[in-house]
Amino acid sequence: MKNKLNGAWNTFDALSPRDVHDLLKLRQDVFMLEQDCLFPEIDGKDPDTEHYLLRDAETGALAGAIRLSSSDDGAVRIGRVVVAQSHRGLGLGRDLMLAGMEKARQIAPAGQVHLSAQAHLEKFYASLGFRTVSEVYLEDDIPHIDMIASH
Repeated sequence: MKNKLNGAWNTFDALSPRDVHDLLKLRQDVFMLEQDCLFPEIDGKDPDTEHYLLRDAETGALAGAIRLSSSDDGAVRIGRVVVAQSHRGLGLGRDLMLAGMEKARQIAPAGQVHLSAQAHLEKFYASLGFRTVSEVYLEDDIPHIDMIASH
């Protein structure tokens, strides 16, 4: 059974200092430490993106997060989809993606949604309507593919 979770979208500047700390710590814990991947996690893109933080209502712990950025061509890019190890197996990845896709429709109703997916998650993203548009390539020594969904 899922814990009660609270999710909210914010611009980076509207995030509290605690939100920023928890977000960067979660992404560091998962992307760098758990996946054993040294890369510039703080990539300079956060200030220009919308962030969805999903918190455990009981503990206040950050359970997951996702970020969205829009481009001049009307496309929206989903990135940094992350679920805390303590909250895996609850379907939060799907919940985060559905929230991201809904927000993308609000931002750019006629645009496409792009993402750079870890290749082993191709079927998961395909189940959400994404199609693969590239060959497998290495990003930070992890196999990735580019995927696109239309609204």
